[in-house]
Amino acid sequence: MAKNAEKLHIIPPSKHSFDHHSMSPSATRVIDGLVQAGFQAYLVGGSIRDGLLGCQPKDFDVSTDATPEEVKKVFRNARIIGRRFRIVHVRFGREIIEVTTFRGKSSDSSHQVESNTGQLLRDNVYGNMHSDAIRRDFTVNALYYSPENGSVYDYTNGVDDIKKRQLRIIGDPLTRYKEDPVRLLRAIRFSAKLGFTIEEKTANPIFDNGHLLTHVPPARLFDEILKLFLNGSATASYTLLKDYQLLDALFPATMAVMEKSPYFEGLISAVMINTDKRIRNDKRVTPAFIYGALLWPAFIYEQHRLVTEGVPIIAAVHQAADAVIAQQLAIVAIPKRFTIPMRQIWELQWRLALRTGKKADKALEHEKFRAGYDFLLMREAAGEKLNGLGTWWTRYQEASEDVRHAMVDELQPPHTSQRKPRRRKKKTTETTSQDSVSE
Repeated sequence: MAKNAEKLHIIPPSKHSFDHHSMSPSATRVIDGLVQAGFQAYLVGGSIRDGLLGCQPKDFDVSTDATPEEVKKVFRNARIIGRRFRIVHVRFGREIIEVTTFRGKSSDSSHQVESNTGQLLRDNVYGNMHSDAIRRDFTVNALYYSPENGSVYDYTNGVDDIKKRQLRIIGDPLTRYKEDPVRLLRAIRFSAKLGFTIEEKTANPIFDNGHLLTHVPPARLFDEILKLFLNGSATASYTLLKDYQLLDALFPATMAVMEKSPYFEGLISAVMINTDKRIRNDKRVTPAFIYGALLWPAFIYEQHRLVTEGVPIIAAVHQAADAVIAQQLAIVAIPKRFTIPMRQIWELQWRLALRTGKKADKALEHEKFRAGYDFLLMREAAGEKLNGLGTWWTRYQEASEDVRHAMVDELQPPHTSQRKPRRRKKKTTETTSQDSVSE
């Protein structure tokens, strides 16, 4: 491990800015409960980092020398989860405090298992605070706080890195990335979220090792991608993912066609900017919309290819969606609760163009109309020429019923020829006389 991970710095309350009152009461209860049971327990990780940066901490994790089984004995509301490294979730209503046992380093193959690429598949090796600190990913996350004395414990010069606003991995970067390739994405996320620069030795291996992400379980990648794009820094995260060439591993079908049209780049950027705005304004953001944008280039390219082969337009839409989603699921396990609305958003792009008769009203009643309409606006914002379709739908939603009818009538194609009125046959005298008799 790195030389800077050898000396412990104990920073007293008078020398740091972490506010004890910013701690979650639930985290305090967990730490107090473990200490009273005879164990060591500290607040650890991102909550301390954010507190030292002057931000309100959100996620509160606890690190202890108690094993998962011992933690579970202390708290009846605890549950042991995980396989690669077992952790404990202690639930207080809707809040969950994550408790981890101090990690260690051991050659005992029964407790620590690596793949042939160096990835840790099982890592239930326990140690002390020092060994735990140097097993964490980045120095700014390897900080411990004791509510008992108010001190911050720093083995890796993480506090100095926070002051320098830099992100530095602990130990040999390539080895650490191979141990857990998700650290590649975590480096991007923390850099984007915190506005930190990635230290040179930490950054260099990222460029050539995106392929390591193919060894990460697809379900875990889904969670990590959500963290990248749903923390209010989607725009910065997307830019860094692109700069460090990690999008090629995450969305290969999209990246294969991105260079063929600069419009695609504009669309995804517009969606990321819009996502950040919505999060800042406490508005709902659905992963279906974000994935819909990230996969749109691959989807539209496949749809066009099928049409050129003679497949009808709507059938091509469905077939292209099937193909692109199936290919992406092999990399990122997007749940059906998001792939289904994503398909609906895509399909609405064609339905929104069909407005004659009652089609406009039916589209307006669609459960995903708003998402489809927003996506349409993003396409126009990116420069796609849609003949004012987004503006038309903006007016249509706000118009009265009479105005809506008029807007739809305006879309009717002009008559190129007028049909001649049918001439009524004159009744013969014989027919008239017979009719008169019958009457």
